[in-house]
Amino acid sequence: MEAEVQEPPVTRIHDKIVACKGQTLKVKANLGRSKILEYSGVVAEAHDQLFVLEVKRKRGSIERKSYQYVDVLTGTVVLMHGDECEPLFPVPFESQQ
Repeated sequence: MEAEVQEPPVTRIHDKIVACKGQTLKVKANLGRSKILEYSGVVAEAHDQLFVLEVKRKRGSIERKSYQYVDVLTGTVVLMHGDECEPLFPVPFESQQ
């Protein structure tokens, strides 16, 4: 009998974020010490260890913010999509079969 090999959770997070490239996601980032940022941004890039969001600011400027997939895994960064702001991943992240 062959043992079924599961992808690591970080790989599943990476793959789902790659699939969202070009889409707008809402972000809730816990910076610690009661500092929480909430904003919307477009998934611009997805690399092996991190992903980049482009956030439109006042006066038309664009700010780029990067996060690691581990931030999503630990719940430090919560990504939401849709009008109902449903989390893209369960919080805290659970291994899904």
